[in-house]
Amino acid sequence: MQEAKFIVKTLVTEGYISYFVGGWVRDFLLNHPSDDIDLATSAPPEVVESLFSHTIPIGKAFGIILVIIKNKQYEVATFRRDVEYKDGRRPSKIEFSSPEIDSQRRDFTINGMFYDPIKEEIIDFVNGREDLDKKIIRCIGNPHSRIKEDRLRMIRAIRMSARFNFEIEKETKRAIIAHADELFPAVAIERIIQEITKMSQYQGFKKALIMLFEYTLLQNIFPALKKLSLDEVKEKLFLVDDFPHRAPVIVSILELFPKFNLEQKIELCRYLKLSNREIEFVTFLDLGKSYIKDENKVDGFSWSHFYSNHFFDLVIDILAVHIKAEIRKDFLHIHESRQKKLTPYIDRIKNNDPIVKSDHLKLCNIKPGILMGQLLKEAIKISINKNLLDPNKIIDELKKLKIWPKKSP
Repeated sequence: MQEAKFIVKTLVTEGYISYFVGGWVRDFLLNHPSDDIDLATSAPPEVVESLFSHTIPIGKAFGIILVIIKNKQYEVATFRRDVEYKDGRRPSKIEFSSPEIDSQRRDFTINGMFYDPIKEEIIDFVNGREDLDKKIIRCIGNPHSRIKEDRLRMIRAIRMSARFNFEIEKETKRAIIAHADELFPAVAIERIIQEITKMSQYQGFKKALIMLFEYTLLQNIFPALKKLSLDEVKEKLFLVDDFPHRAPVIVSILELFPKFNLEQKIELCRYLKLSNREIEFVTFLDLGKSYIKDENKVDGFSWSHFYSNHFFDLVIDILAVHIKAEIRKDFLHIHESRQKKLTPYIDRIKNNDPIVKSDHLKLCNIKPGILMGQLLKEAIKISINKNLLDPNKIIDELKKLKIWPKKSP
């Protein structure tokens, strides 16, 4: 915070106005300490660049300069008025202005306040403090205009509501519902999922997803949901708040599509532009569900590979949510016991250290190739399923298999 104050003092000393702005001011008034400080100033971007030794012109055309002090980054934006919006996300033309006019272009009243760190005063042109006290999310000015300027504000309103447990003011709500079908593809799916992911870290994520449906935003993102009633959505999302916070947001989204097979789940991930790692996670979660469904049919080899996966701990915690509360402890205990029993094999899988190696098979006149690969895999299965740690005993078992050559080549 001292570095941000230094920026303000430097600008004020040069005869310019400068304040902290936006989310930091809101959080300060809510007694939520934060080091994420944005600044606004009457100084043109060229002046900001000239006054500080380390700057990056991240949005100079919009009056935004990144000032770096002691490895901390601060966005310093010149007070402006956004004149034109063309893509439903960003202004295409701006004019530099005053603090009061600058505050009118911002999204919600609770985000539109300034703070003077020198005088230690709040500057509020939009009645943000009053709405903060009333726990209300309200667009600044005409909500239809604010939403048309940046359609992502519709999602942000619900995220703010979820984060602070605030109500969305009725005119703002009406405007969101009126423009809900304009959300996507005007806003990139990656940005939408980014906002929903932030929501998932708050208490009451389920309530936020239900609000997205009530405001018809969720149906815009996932058209298949248009067939569902509100009660059906509430029922599908019943367990969402019980998932661990570290679970990817796709876990909660998939609750809306319980009948999807793995191919459909992967298709959904790609539609949402999720990473390969997230797709890998969804694939492993699907495998875990199939193992739990037919637990007695899964052999030790399969369980060992399951437990050795880096996603295992999280997947088990997610799967446990779907187990009835009265037997959940038993479910976790069973897996803990089985995992402990299989530890020697799990460690070998993790370390890529099989008991029977290619050298063992070469001594049996098995040459490198497809057959050797098959036998090495079977050796791991035999070792785990028959609890064998002696390579010679495992090879004896391999020799009983049909794929073992009757006469060594």
